[in-house]
Amino acid sequence: MTLSDKYTQHTDALPHVPTHPLDEDLVRRAPKILLHDHLDGGLRPQTVVELAAEAGYDALPTTDPAALGEWFRDAADSGSLERYLETFAHTCAVMQTAPALFRIAAECAEDLAADGVVYAEVRFAPEQHLNAGLTLDEVVDAVTAGFREGERRAAAAGHRIRVGTLLCAMRHADRALEIAELAVAHRDRGVAGFDIAGGEIGNPASRHAAAFDHLRSEGMRVTVHAGEAVGMESIREAVLRCGAHRIGHGVRITDDIEIAADGSVRLGRLASYVRDMRIALEVCPTSNLQTGAATSYPGHPIDLLRRLGFRVCLNTDNRLVSGTTMTQEFQHLATAFGYGPAELEEFTVNAAKAAFLPFDERAALINEVIRPGYARLRSRALGHVPVRTGAAAA
Repeated sequence: MTLSDKYTQHTDALPHVPTHPLDEDLVRRAPKILLHDHLDGGLRPQTVVELAAEAGYDALPTTDPAALGEWFRDAADSGSLERYLETFAHTCAVMQTAPALFRIAAECAEDLAADGVVYAEVRFAPEQHLNAGLTLDEVVDAVTAGFREGERRAAAAGHRIRVGTLLCAMRHADRALEIAELAVAHRDRGVAGFDIAGGEIGNPASRHAAAFDHLRSEGMRVTVHAGEAVGMESIREAVLRCGAHRIGHGVRITDDIEIAADGSVRLGRLASYVRDMRIALEVCPTSNLQTGAATSYPGHPIDLLRRLGFRVCLNTDNRLVSGTTMTQEFQHLATAFGYGPAELEEFTVNAAKAAFLPFDERAALINEVIRPGYARLRSRALGHVPVRTGAAAA
C-alpha cells in the first residue's frame, strides 16, 4: 500500500467527482501552465526523421515517424536506464545547428499552444548542442528566437501562448557556473531561470555551489531536479544549499511524511519547510511511472501532496519520450482521483503562482486567463454551454 493509499483510507476528504465526465476536447480547451518540459524530450517524430536526414545521422532505430514515436515510448517504458537515456542521444544528435534548434523550438510552442497551454517554461542544456560548432550564446539565441516564432504561429492559428526559457546545467559536467552566467546574461532576452539536471546518484547539486552562489547574487530564479532518483538528501540540498524556488519532480518528499494508523499526518521538518515556504513541486506523473518513482496513477503521491497543502503543479517532462501531453496528464489524474474542473484549476493556479514571471504578470495570468477559462470549463462540463469547434477561447 502506498503512502497515498494509506492517507485516502483514513480521510473523509474524498476527491470531488464531477457531475459529468470531462471529455478530452473539453480538457484540451482549458488554459494550462507547464513549468517542467524538456525541449530535447518533446520533438515531433517527423521532425527527428527529417533533421536526421539533413544532418546525415543514420543511427535512428527507424525512419518511419509513427514507428519512431512508438520506439521512444517503448524505450522509456523498458525499465532500462541505458535505453531510456539512449532516446536523448537520438534527439540531441539532430539538435546541433541553429536552424534545427529554431525549428524544434517553434514547433514546441505551436504544439503546446494547440494543447491549451497558455504559458510554458521549457528547459534545455545548451552544453549538449555544441557539436557542430555553435557557441553557447548562439544556441540560446536560436532557441529563444524559435519560441518567439512559435508564439507568432500559434497566435495566427487562434491560440495564445508565451514561452520562457530555462537553461539547464548537467550535474555530471563541470560547466554549471558557465551556464549560470549564461542564464544571467540572457535574462532580458527570454531566459526565465536556471535548472540543474542529469543523474542525481553520485552527482550532488552542491558540487556546483559556485553556480548557485552566482545566481543568488544576481537574483536569478532557480529550479533543481531533485527527489526523483534520490530521496530527502537531494531535496534538502536543492532547497537549503542551492536556494531552489521550485523542485523538479520532488515526489520523494513523501519520505518525510508519516501517516499514523488513525490517519493523522505528521510532516517532518523538511517537508514542512517545503510546504510552508510554498516551494513548488513540478510533478510529472507519467514520467514518474516510467522511472519507477511511482507505481501507478492511483498510487501516485500527487493527490496526497495536494490534499496536504503543498504547492503542486502538473507537468509533462518529456512529451515525445513519455508519449504524453498536458491534456493527457490532466485526464490521467481525473480518472485516477475523480478530479473535476476545480482540481484542474487548482493545479493551474499553483503553476501560475510558481512561474518565473513578475508578480503583476502572474496575477494577470490568473485573473484574466485562468479563472475565466475554468469558469467556462465548469459551465460546459455541466452542459450549460456547448463546446464550439475551432480555436480555444482561453
